[in-house]
Amino acid sequence: MPSFWKDKKILVTGASGFVGRHLVAALHERGVGEQRLSLPRRDEHDLRRWDDCRAAVKGIGLVIHLAANVGGIGKNREQPGALFYDNLIMGTQLMEAARQENVGKFVAIGTVCAYPKFTPVPFREDDLWNGYPEETNAPYGLAKKMLLVQAQAYRQQYGFNAIYLLPVNLYGPGDNFDPQSSHVIPALIRKMVEAAEQKKPTVPIWGTGSASREFLYVKDAAEGILLAAERYNGADPVNLGSGREITIKELIGLIAREVGYDGQMVWDASKPDGQPRRCLDTSRAAREFGFTASTEFKDGLRETVAWYRAHRGE
Repeated sequence: MPSFWKDKKILVTGASGFVGRHLVAALHERGVGEQRLSLPRRDEHDLRRWDDCRAAVKGIGLVIHLAANVGGIGKNREQPGALFYDNLIMGTQLMEAARQENVGKFVAIGTVCAYPKFTPVPFREDDLWNGYPEETNAPYGLAKKMLLVQAQAYRQQYGFNAIYLLPVNLYGPGDNFDPQSSHVIPALIRKMVEAAEQKKPTVPIWGTGSASREFLYVKDAAEGILLAAERYNGADPVNLGSGREITIKELIGLIAREVGYDGQMVWDASKPDGQPRRCLDTSRAAREFGFTASTEFKDGLRETVAWYRAHRGE
């Protein structure tokens, strides 16, 4: 176990969520036992409440802030106010409580949605402020972006060691497959599996398929977060991604083949594509704390499909 983790009490918010479960498993692999982990659920500590934030950080040496109210394009269009408020207030209060408690380090998890809508590809961290985010997810992206402003301000005024990471779209076993709130990969996997089983001749798909995305396997994301916690103490934001770009049309073809669906896609161009392109420059993460993604996309996709088929209905 790296010495960084020894004798340290660690708070992981959002530990029961998609990324959180994998991150806790990775902590266990590093030799961090349950007795040194604080993994509060929302019914124990609602981070929108100041007193709950103060209670959550008592005696903590490291905070990894994963908790978020998050969803796909549909949820972002339907609940922009809740996504803005919840994410802003949770992050702001928790970091302030951690500062007051003299927590040694705060790892803030941002989002690729913080980038401007028309960011040059690959997205470089220095482009983060060169425009407004894509409109459908701007309230969420800007709320999470304020964690970076707060982290840098607190470092400047108080010497508080807060770092800010920008993960790209994540996927993998244990993802959210609820069609009302899921992201693109789990939503498409569920839709394609059901279409294959029901022998549907066509499947409706939002948008045109021309938009591109980059995806990072969730276990790789967990490893990147822990490497940053161990090794990175800088003020600059850092991308976490795979550095590989794929169009939605190509993605759907891969998923259809993986689940055995051979019908036709019917594109609904009246629905939004979201941001036109997403692909990150991941060189800073490699340089600063030695992180590069190791999971091949097709392998990760196969594991995600297998997990969904084994666990749906639970």
